Amino acid sequence: MAIKVLIPTALQKFTNNQATYEGSGNSVSELIESLEQGFPGIKSRLCDEQGQPRRFLNLYVNSEDIRFLDGIDTPLKEGDEVSIVPAVAGG
Repeated sequence: MAIKVLIPTALQKFTNNQATYEGSGNSVSELIESLEQGFPGIKSRLCDEQGQPRRFLNLYVNSEDIRFLDGIDTPLKEGDEVSIVPAVAGG
């Protein structure tokens, strides 16, 4: 099952400068594990010690924020697109 992951520039140094990744998994948490297998160490940049997405990252499945879906348990299917978007702050 191919799921397209869009990697932000700030994290591309952990993905050998790849802006996209074709991953797999039945949920966002499984997809993160797929990313970790492909790029060891990236999971610690995406998730905290409890396995939850870090507060400064937003994850979207087909433009829907997973916080308003089922969080990391949000189901995925073939052809879905997951975006990793770092939070932006400033003033």
